[in-house]
Amino acid sequence: MTLVDRPLIQYAIDEARAAGIKEFIFVTSRGKGALEDYFDVAPQLESSLRRKGKTEALQELRKTNMESGQIAYIRQHDPLGLGHAVWCARRLIANEPFAVVLPDDVIAADTPCLQQMVEAYNETGGNMVAAMEVPVEQASAYGLLDIAEANDRVLKVRGMVEKPEPKDAPSNIAVIGRYILTPKILRNLNKKMVGAGGEIQLTDAIAQEVVESDNVHGFRFEGRRYDCGSKAGFLKATVAFGLQREELRDEFTAFLHEITGTRQAAE
Repeated sequence: MTLVDRPLIQYAIDEARAAGIKEFIFVTSRGKGALEDYFDVAPQLESSLRRKGKTEALQELRKTNMESGQIAYIRQHDPLGLGHAVWCARRLIANEPFAVVLPDDVIAADTPCLQQMVEAYNETGGNMVAAMEVPVEQASAYGLLDIAEANDRVLKVRGMVEKPEPKDAPSNIAVIGRYILTPKILRNLNKKMVGAGGEIQLTDAIAQEVVESDNVHGFRFEGRRYDCGSKAGFLKATVAFGLQREELRDEFTAFLHEITGTRQAAE
C-alpha cells in the first residue's frame, strides 16, 4: 500500500534505519514476492534515470536498495498471530535484542518513534513497547497496559492484557506496533500458548516477562499514530502526510477546502 508516493514498508524501514538498525528480517506469506523485489537493486532502471538526468528520482530509488546480507525473508505459512510471526524468525534473531515494527502503524514524529524508544531503552534495558492513550470505547481492540509507575514518558508495567472485555481493561493505555524485546520473548513464544482470538499473541509472551523478570516498560512516544490497517486511518494518514509535502500542500489544501465547502453547502 502506498502512502502519498512511498509504500508503507518504506516508512517502516526509514524509521528503523534512523534508530540505527542495519539488519532486517521480513516475515511474509504467499503472494508477497513484490515485497522482495521492491528492496532489490534495479540496474536497468537506475541506468535509465541516470541517462535522463532524473537525479531526484534516482536518489529516491536508491533508498529502497539493501546491501547483500542486510535483509532476510521468512515465511509464515499459517496466520497464527503476531506472536507466531515473530517466533518464525527465532533462528535468525538468535540471542540478540531485537525490534519489531508493524508497518500498518505509521507514526508521524519529528524524531522517529523507534529512535525515541532506543534512546529510552539505553536507560532501562529489558523489554519496551510503544504506548499511547486510546478512547475508552476502543480500548478493548488493543493490548492494554497495567501501569505501576510513570516517570515522564517511561511507564513501569505490572501487567498486560490482549483485547480484554471493557470491564476487565486495566487502563486505556494501548500497545502500538513498535517493540524492543529480549531473546527471552522468543523462548516464551516457543511454548505456543494460544491467546485472544485463538492466536499466539506477542502480548502474552511479553506479559510473562512482567511476571518472571519485572523488566517491561511502556514508552509514551511523541508524535501521531495512524492506523493504516483501517480504511479511515489510511485516509487520515494520506491527508496528513500529503499536507506535509511542500510541493503538494497548496494544491491539496485548496482541494480540501473546496470539497468540504461543497459538502457543507449541500447539507
